[in-house]
Amino acid sequence: MAFESHDYYSEKLSAEKLRRVYEIASPRIRQYLDSEIDFVVERIKPGDRVLELGCGYGRVLERLVDRTDRVWGIDTSVTSLLLARTESKGHNYLLAAMNAVQTAFRQDCFDVTACIQNGISAFKVDPKSLISEAIRITKPGGRVLFSSYADSFWPERLNWFRRQAEFGLLGEIDEAATGNGVIVCKDGFRATTMGPDGFRALCVELDYCPEIIIVDESSVFCEIIVK
Repeated sequence: MAFESHDYYSEKLSAEKLRRVYEIASPRIRQYLDSEIDFVVERIKPGDRVLELGCGYGRVLERLVDRTDRVWGIDTSVTSLLLARTESKGHNYLLAAMNAVQTAFRQDCFDVTACIQNGISAFKVDPKSLISEAIRITKPGGRVLFSSYADSFWPERLNWFRRQAEFGLLGEIDEAATGNGVIVCKDGFRATTMGPDGFRALCVELDYCPEIIIVDESSVFCEIIVK
């Protein structure tokens, strides 16, 4: 059976299986993951209203609530959201099942809207629509943050995906079709990325000039200050 990437994260790779993806990560991958969250946390002020797009089982939310007590997380996987609620350990964040390109939030609602860990590609939605919706629900002067993988991080990223395949979390890697930043599995899963030029081009179409930052030599961050 072939899966699109969004099917993986809502049907096949959700909740406990998604958590396992991060549990088997190498020390270098863990550094990359922590650096992404650190970058977001540094841009949050106490009292900010913060939204994470694609929150999964709450891995990032647990760090965000240490910075502000007004945190929301949305995801399309109900099973992941249920695990996030179970594992919230009293943390005060709100969860909802929503599509990130068409949320139910009003305009100018959040101070920071973040979509990290390559959500711009992994969600398998129109990236321009995704960024546009994030801008719509973020207050003027607020920040919109998207991240993807840096090109130089390719060997570590590929090895992590190979490890996921070994543990049965992904289909077998199609080594012949995998390369140039694209990971392909034999069951139809396909993982791509968004580079600095791609982020800039999308933002220009939306009349924005983003700041592009390379973090930890592993992540490409696109930071937009909302007008």
